[in-house]
Amino acid sequence: MKFITIDKKDWAKGIEKSRETYRLFGPVKDKNEFFIKSLENDILPDMDYYDSIMSAKAIIFPQTEKMLFTTLDESKEDHHIMKKVETDDSPRAIVGIRPYDAKAMELVKLNFDTDDYRDPYWCDAYEATTFIGLGITKPGPFDFSTSTGTGPFCEDGLDVLLADLDDKYLAKVLTDKGEVFMGACGFKTQADEKESQVLFDILRKESEKNIASHIDTDKLKEKTILELHEAPFWDDIAFSCINCGTCTYVCPTCWCFDIQDEVKQKESVRLRIWDTCMSPLFTRHATGHNPRATKTQRVRQRFMHKMKYFLDKYDQGIMCVGCGRCVKSCPVNIDIREVCNIMNSYEKQA
Repeated sequence: MKFITIDKKDWAKGIEKSRETYRLFGPVKDKNEFFIKSLENDILPDMDYYDSIMSAKAIIFPQTEKMLFTTLDESKEDHHIMKKVETDDSPRAIVGIRPYDAKAMELVKLNFDTDDYRDPYWCDAYEATTFIGLGITKPGPFDFSTSTGTGPFCEDGLDVLLADLDDKYLAKVLTDKGEVFMGACGFKTQADEKESQVLFDILRKESEKNIASHIDTDKLKEKTILELHEAPFWDDIAFSCINCGTCTYVCPTCWCFDIQDEVKQKESVRLRIWDTCMSPLFTRHATGHNPRATKTQRVRQRFMHKMKYFLDKYDQGIMCVGCGRCVKSCPVNIDIREVCNIMNSYEKQA
Protein backbone atom coordinates (compact mmCIF):
# COMPACT_ATOMS: atom_id res chain seq x y z
CA MET A 1 0.00 0.00 0.00
CA LYS A 2 1.23 3.48 -0.82
CA PHE A 3 -0.05 7.04 -1.05
CA ILE A 4 0.26 9.38 -4.03
CA THR A 5 -0.29 13.13 -4.11
CA ILE A 6 -2.01 14.49 -7.22
CA ASP A 7 -1.97 18.23 -7.86
CA LYS A 8 -5.36 19.17 -9.31
CA LYS A 9 -3.55 21.16 -12.01
CA ASP A 10 -2.22 17.81 -13.26
CA TRP A 11 -5.47 15.90 -12.84
CA ALA A 12 -6.99 16.47 -16.30
CA LYS A 13 -3.72 15.71 -18.07
CA GLY A 14 -3.32 12.45 -16.15
CA ILE A 15 -6.88 11.30 -16.80
CA GLU A 16 -6.49 12.05 -20.51
CA LYS A 17 -3.24 10.09 -20.56
CA SER A 18 -4.97 7.05 -19.06
CA ARG A 19 -7.26 6.88 -22.11
CA GLU A 20 -4.36 5.29 -23.97
CA THR A 21 -4.97 2.17 -21.86
CA TYR A 22 -8.47 2.43 -20.37
CA ARG A 23 -12.04 3.09 -21.37
CA LEU A 24 -13.21 5.60 -18.78
CA PHE A 25 -16.49 5.98 -16.91
CA GLY A 26 -17.45 8.45 -14.23
CA PRO A 27 -19.95 11.01 -12.91
CA VAL A 28 -21.34 13.48 -15.44
CA LYS A 29 -23.91 16.19 -14.80
CA ASP A 30 -27.03 16.03 -16.96
CA LYS A 31 -29.38 18.92 -16.32
CA ASN A 32 -29.70 18.99 -12.52
CA GLU A 33 -28.60 15.45 -11.72
CA PHE A 34 -25.49 13.30 -11.96
CA PHE A 35 -25.16 9.99 -13.79
CA ILE A 36 -22.31 7.50 -14.16
CA LYS A 37 -21.57 7.50 -17.88
CA SER A 38 -18.93 6.69 -20.44
CA LEU A 39 -16.44 9.57 -20.55
CA GLU A 40 -16.20 10.12 -24.30
CA ASN A 41 -14.85 13.07 -26.30
CA ASP A 42 -12.47 14.46 -23.68
CA ILE A 43 -15.20 14.56 -21.00
CA LEU A 44 -13.70 14.44 -17.51
CA PRO A 45 -15.36 12.95 -14.43
CA ASP A 46 -17.15 15.63 -12.40
CA MET A 47 -15.41 15.11 -9.07
CA ASP A 48 -17.53 17.78 -7.37
CA TYR A 49 -20.69 15.69 -7.65
CA TYR A 50 -22.71 15.03 -4.50
CA ASP A 51 -24.43 11.82 -5.60
CA SER A 52 -25.63 10.04 -8.74
CA ILE A 53 -29.21 9.04 -9.50
CA MET A 54 -28.05 5.57 -10.47
CA SER A 55 -25.07 3.64 -9.17
CA ALA A 56 -22.24 2.35 -11.36
CA LYS A 57 -23.75 -1.17 -11.58
CA ALA A 58 -24.85 -0.66 -15.20
CA ILE A 59 -21.19 -0.43 -16.25
CA ILE A 60 -20.72 -4.06 -15.19
CA PHE A 61 -24.31 -5.23 -15.57
CA PRO A 62 -25.94 -3.31 -18.47
CA GLN A 63 -29.67 -2.63 -18.40
CA THR A 64 -29.91 -4.47 -21.74
CA GLU A 65 -27.17 -6.89 -22.69
CA LYS A 66 -26.81 -9.09 -25.77
CA MET A 67 -25.75 -12.58 -24.70
CA LEU A 68 -26.19 -14.96 -27.62
CA PHE A 69 -27.05 -14.72 -31.29
CA THR A 70 -27.82 -17.02 -34.21
CA THR A 71 -29.01 -16.98 -37.78
CA LEU A 72 -32.30 -18.53 -38.84
CA ASP A 73 -31.17 -18.77 -42.44
CA GLU A 74 -31.21 -22.51 -43.11
CA SER A 75 -28.86 -22.11 -46.07
CA LYS A 76 -26.08 -21.42 -43.58
CA GLU A 77 -24.31 -24.28 -41.88
CA ASP A 78 -24.53 -22.86 -38.35
CA HIS A 79 -28.19 -21.86 -38.47
CA HIS A 80 -30.14 -22.09 -35.19
CA ILE A 81 -26.92 -22.59 -33.20
CA MET A 82 -26.57 -20.02 -30.45
CA LYS A 83 -23.13 -18.37 -30.16
CA LYS A 84 -21.80 -16.00 -27.52
CA VAL A 85 -21.83 -12.35 -28.47
CA GLU A 86 -18.36 -10.80 -28.61
CA THR A 87 -17.86 -8.46 -25.67
CA ASP A 88 -15.35 -5.67 -25.14
CA ASP A 89 -13.46 -6.71 -22.03
CA SER A 90 -10.53 -4.38 -22.59
CA PRO A 91 -9.37 -2.51 -19.47
CA ARG A 92 -11.82 0.06 -18.16
CA ALA A 93 -11.85 2.33 -15.13
CA ILE A 94 -14.67 3.92 -13.18
CA VAL A 95 -13.24 7.17 -11.81
CA GLY A 96 -15.01 8.78 -8.86
CA ILE A 97 -17.17 5.83 -7.79
CA ARG A 98 -18.60 6.20 -4.31
CA PRO A 99 -17.16 3.75 -1.76
CA TYR A 100 -20.53 2.19 -0.96
CA ASP A 101 -21.12 1.51 -4.67
CA ALA A 102 -17.82 -0.36 -4.92
CA LYS A 103 -18.79 -2.39 -1.86
CA ALA A 104 -22.11 -3.17 -3.57
CA MET A 105 -20.18 -4.77 -6.44
CA GLU A 106 -18.62 -7.18 -3.95
CA LEU A 107 -22.05 -8.17 -2.63
CA VAL A 108 -23.40 -8.70 -6.13
CA LYS A 109 -20.32 -10.79 -6.98
CA LEU A 110 -21.50 -13.35 -4.42
CA ASN A 111 -24.41 -14.06 -6.75
CA PHE A 112 -22.62 -14.06 -10.11
CA ASP A 113 -19.37 -15.80 -9.15
CA THR A 114 -20.02 -18.94 -7.11
CA ASP A 115 -18.43 -22.35 -6.60
CA ASP A 116 -21.14 -23.83 -8.82
CA TYR A 117 -21.30 -21.25 -11.58
CA ARG A 118 -19.37 -18.25 -12.89
CA ASP A 119 -21.43 -15.82 -14.98
CA PRO A 120 -18.96 -14.92 -17.76
CA TYR A 121 -20.69 -11.69 -18.78
CA TRP A 122 -20.72 -10.13 -15.32
CA CYS A 123 -17.41 -11.57 -14.11
CA ASP A 124 -15.41 -10.69 -17.24
CA ALA A 125 -16.65 -7.10 -17.08
CA TYR A 126 -15.93 -6.87 -13.36
CA GLU A 127 -12.41 -8.24 -13.71
CA ALA A 128 -11.65 -5.82 -16.55
CA THR A 129 -12.63 -2.84 -14.39
CA THR A 130 -10.48 -0.74 -12.09
CA PHE A 131 -12.41 1.10 -9.38
CA ILE A 132 -11.15 4.55 -8.43
CA GLY A 133 -13.16 5.67 -5.42
CA LEU A 134 -13.81 9.18 -4.16
CA GLY A 135 -14.27 9.54 -0.41
CA ILE A 136 -17.43 11.30 0.76
CA THR A 137 -16.64 14.34 2.87
CA LYS A 138 -20.21 15.68 2.96
CA PRO A 139 -22.68 12.80 3.39
CA GLY A 140 -26.24 13.49 2.28
CA PRO A 141 -29.37 13.21 4.43
CA PHE A 142 -30.27 9.78 3.02
CA ASP A 143 -26.85 8.22 3.68
CA PHE A 144 -26.87 5.52 6.36
CA SER A 145 -23.81 3.64 5.11
CA THR A 146 -22.10 3.39 8.50
CA SER A 147 -24.94 1.10 9.62
CA THR A 148 -24.39 -1.36 6.77
CA GLY A 149 -20.67 -2.05 7.10
CA THR A 150 -19.57 0.45 4.47
CA GLY A 151 -19.15 4.18 5.11
CA PRO A 152 -17.89 7.34 3.38
CA PHE A 153 -14.28 6.13 3.19
CA CYS A 154 -14.84 2.36 2.95
CA GLU A 155 -12.06 0.66 0.98
CA ASP A 156 -13.82 -2.64 0.16
CA GLY A 157 -13.93 -3.30 -3.57
CA LEU A 158 -11.75 -0.33 -4.47
CA ASP A 159 -8.38 -0.27 -6.21
CA VAL A 160 -7.68 3.36 -5.30
CA LEU A 161 -9.38 5.65 -2.79
CA LEU A 162 -9.10 9.40 -3.36
CA ALA A 163 -9.45 12.10 -0.70
CA ASP A 164 -10.23 15.61 -1.93
CA LEU A 165 -7.87 18.09 -0.22
CA ASP A 166 -9.00 21.28 -2.01
CA ASP A 167 -6.00 21.91 -4.28
CA LYS A 168 -4.96 18.27 -4.58
CA TYR A 169 -6.07 14.68 -4.27
CA LEU A 170 -4.45 12.23 -1.91
CA ALA A 171 -4.66 8.74 -3.43
CA LYS A 172 -4.47 5.61 -1.33
CA VAL A 173 -3.39 2.83 -3.67
CA LEU A 174 -5.01 -0.39 -2.45
CA THR A 175 -4.29 -3.00 -5.14
CA ASP A 176 -1.93 -3.82 -7.99
CA LYS A 177 -4.66 -2.80 -10.44
CA GLY A 178 -4.81 0.57 -8.72
CA GLU A 179 -1.07 1.01 -8.99
CA VAL A 180 -1.16 0.20 -12.71
CA PHE A 181 -3.88 2.83 -13.22
CA MET A 182 -1.91 5.46 -11.33
CA GLY A 183 1.08 4.66 -13.55
CA ALA A 184 -1.05 4.97 -16.68
CA CYS A 185 -2.06 8.45 -15.51
CA GLY A 186 1.52 9.40 -14.75
CA PHE A 187 0.71 10.07 -11.09
CA LYS A 188 3.90 9.13 -9.23
CA THR A 189 4.50 11.68 -6.44
CA GLN A 190 4.56 9.56 -3.31
CA ALA A 191 3.39 10.94 0.03
CA ASP A 192 4.49 9.93 3.51
CA GLU A 193 2.58 6.76 4.40
CA LYS A 194 2.15 7.38 8.12
CA GLU A 195 1.05 11.02 7.77
CA SER A 196 -1.29 10.17 4.90
CA GLN A 197 -2.97 7.37 6.82
CA VAL A 198 -3.52 9.69 9.80
CA LEU A 199 -5.13 12.21 7.45
CA PHE A 200 -7.40 9.57 5.94
CA ASP A 201 -8.44 8.46 9.42
CA ILE A 202 -9.29 12.03 10.41
CA LEU A 203 -11.34 12.59 7.24
CA ARG A 204 -13.19 9.31 7.74
CA LYS A 205 -14.08 10.04 11.36
CA GLU A 206 -15.22 13.59 10.58
CA SER A 207 -17.38 12.37 7.71
CA GLU A 208 -18.90 9.52 9.71
CA LYS A 209 -19.87 11.99 12.45
CA ASN A 210 -21.97 13.85 9.88
CA ILE A 211 -24.08 10.79 9.05
CA ALA A 212 -27.22 11.32 11.10
CA SER A 213 -29.23 8.39 9.74
CA HIS A 214 -28.82 4.92 11.23
CA ILE A 215 -30.49 1.51 11.21
CA ASP A 216 -30.31 -1.48 13.55
CA THR A 217 -29.59 -4.94 12.16
CA ASP A 218 -28.21 -6.74 15.20
CA LYS A 219 -31.26 -8.97 15.81
CA LEU A 220 -32.07 -9.97 12.23
CA LYS A 221 -29.81 -13.01 12.20
CA GLU A 222 -31.47 -14.63 15.22
CA LYS A 223 -35.00 -14.34 13.85
CA THR A 224 -36.47 -17.21 11.86
CA ILE A 225 -37.62 -16.70 8.27
CA LEU A 226 -41.19 -17.75 9.07
CA GLU A 227 -41.30 -15.41 12.05
CA LEU A 228 -40.63 -12.40 9.82
CA HIS A 229 -42.50 -13.74 6.79
CA GLU A 230 -45.73 -14.12 8.76
CA ALA A 231 -45.37 -10.83 10.67
CA PRO A 232 -48.48 -8.61 10.65
CA PHE A 233 -46.81 -5.39 9.53
CA TRP A 234 -46.36 -6.13 5.80
CA ASP A 235 -49.79 -4.87 4.73
CA ASP A 236 -49.10 -1.52 6.37
CA ILE A 237 -45.67 -1.21 4.74
CA ALA A 238 -47.02 -2.14 1.30
CA PHE A 239 -50.17 -0.01 1.51
CA SER A 240 -48.81 2.95 -0.45
CA CYS A 241 -46.57 0.98 -2.86
CA ILE A 242 -47.46 1.40 -6.55
CA ASN A 243 -45.07 -1.36 -7.73
CA CYS A 244 -43.16 1.04 -10.00
CA GLY A 245 -39.85 -0.74 -9.36
CA THR A 246 -37.87 2.47 -8.96
CA CYS A 247 -36.29 1.17 -5.75
CA THR A 248 -34.86 -1.87 -7.55
CA TYR A 249 -33.47 0.04 -10.52
CA VAL A 250 -31.62 2.64 -8.45
CA CYS A 251 -30.36 0.03 -5.96
CA PRO A 252 -26.68 -0.88 -6.47
CA THR A 253 -27.18 -4.41 -5.08
CA CYS A 254 -30.30 -5.48 -7.02
CA TRP A 255 -29.44 -8.06 -9.68
CA CYS A 256 -32.75 -9.47 -10.96
CA PHE A 257 -33.04 -9.90 -14.72
CA ASP A 258 -35.18 -11.42 -17.44
CA ILE A 259 -34.07 -13.32 -20.55
CA GLN A 260 -35.78 -12.55 -23.85
CA ASP A 261 -35.27 -13.70 -27.45
CA GLU A 262 -35.84 -11.19 -30.22
CA VAL A 263 -36.01 -11.98 -33.92
CA LYS A 264 -35.56 -9.56 -36.80
CA GLN A 265 -35.89 -11.09 -40.24
CA LYS A 266 -33.46 -14.04 -40.12
CA GLU A 267 -31.36 -12.93 -37.18
CA SER A 268 -32.11 -13.85 -33.56
CA VAL A 269 -30.54 -12.46 -30.42
CA ARG A 270 -30.92 -13.44 -26.77
CA LEU A 271 -30.98 -10.50 -24.35
CA ARG A 272 -30.55 -10.13 -20.63
CA ILE A 273 -32.66 -7.24 -19.34
CA TRP A 274 -33.03 -5.75 -15.87
CA ASP A 275 -36.21 -6.89 -14.19
CA THR A 276 -37.85 -6.06 -10.88
CA CYS A 277 -39.45 -8.17 -8.17
CA MET A 278 -41.98 -5.34 -7.82
CA SER A 279 -43.60 -6.29 -11.12
CA PRO A 280 -46.57 -8.73 -11.16
CA LEU A 281 -45.05 -10.28 -14.29
CA PHE A 282 -41.81 -11.14 -12.53
CA THR A 283 -43.14 -14.35 -10.97
CA ARG A 284 -46.12 -15.13 -13.20
CA HIS A 285 -45.92 -18.70 -14.53
CA ALA A 286 -46.76 -19.74 -18.08
CA THR A 287 -49.89 -21.37 -16.63
CA GLY A 288 -51.09 -17.98 -15.43
CA HIS A 289 -50.48 -18.81 -11.76
CA ASN A 290 -48.57 -16.16 -9.82
CA PRO A 291 -47.07 -17.15 -6.43
CA ARG A 292 -46.65 -13.46 -5.59
CA ALA A 293 -49.86 -12.05 -7.02
CA THR A 294 -50.37 -9.21 -4.51
CA LYS A 295 -48.23 -6.17 -3.93
CA THR A 296 -47.90 -7.05 -0.25
CA GLN A 297 -46.23 -10.31 -1.24
CA ARG A 298 -43.89 -8.49 -3.61
CA VAL A 299 -42.94 -5.79 -1.12
CA ARG A 300 -42.31 -8.45 1.52
CA GLN A 301 -40.11 -10.40 -0.90
CA ARG A 302 -37.95 -7.36 -1.61
CA PHE A 303 -37.27 -6.56 2.02
CA MET A 304 -36.96 -10.16 3.13
CA HIS A 305 -34.37 -10.72 0.40
CA LYS A 306 -32.38 -7.64 1.42
CA MET A 307 -32.58 -8.07 5.15
CA LYS A 308 -33.01 -11.79 5.80
CA TYR A 309 -32.52 -14.25 2.94
CA PHE A 310 -29.22 -12.71 1.84
CA LEU A 311 -28.02 -12.39 5.41
CA ASP A 312 -28.75 -16.04 6.17
CA LYS A 313 -27.32 -17.38 2.91
CA TYR A 314 -24.02 -15.50 2.74
CA ASP A 315 -23.47 -14.35 6.33
CA GLN A 316 -21.93 -11.12 5.06
CA GLY A 317 -24.37 -8.59 6.42
CA ILE A 318 -27.54 -7.34 4.79
CA MET A 319 -27.92 -6.82 1.05
CA CYS A 320 -27.77 -3.05 1.40
CA VAL A 321 -24.89 -0.58 1.45
CA GLY A 322 -26.78 2.39 2.88
CA CYS A 323 -26.64 4.71 -0.12
CA GLY A 324 -30.24 5.83 0.45
CA ARG A 325 -31.14 6.06 -3.25
CA CYS A 326 -34.33 4.04 -2.82
CA VAL A 327 -35.44 6.34 -0.01
CA LYS A 328 -34.75 9.44 -2.07
CA SER A 329 -36.38 8.11 -5.24
CA CYS A 330 -39.49 6.34 -3.91
CA PRO A 331 -42.54 8.32 -5.11
CA VAL A 332 -44.64 7.20 -2.11
CA ASN A 333 -41.96 7.57 0.58
CA ILE A 334 -41.43 3.94 1.55
CA ASP A 335 -38.26 4.03 3.63
CA ILE A 336 -35.98 0.99 3.84
CA ARG A 337 -34.51 2.36 7.09
CA GLU A 338 -37.90 2.26 8.80
CA VAL A 339 -38.66 -1.20 7.41
CA CYS A 340 -35.33 -2.57 8.58
CA ASN A 341 -35.85 -1.23 12.08
CA ILE A 342 -39.37 -2.70 12.19
CA MET A 343 -38.03 -6.10 11.14
CA ASN A 344 -35.11 -5.90 13.57
CA SER A 345 -37.25 -5.02 16.57
CA TYR A 346 -40.20 -7.31 15.78
CA GLU A 347 -41.11 -9.82 18.48
CA LYS A 348 -43.70 -12.46 17.73
CA GLN A 349 -46.59 -12.30 20.14
CA ALA A 350 -47.25 -15.50 22.08
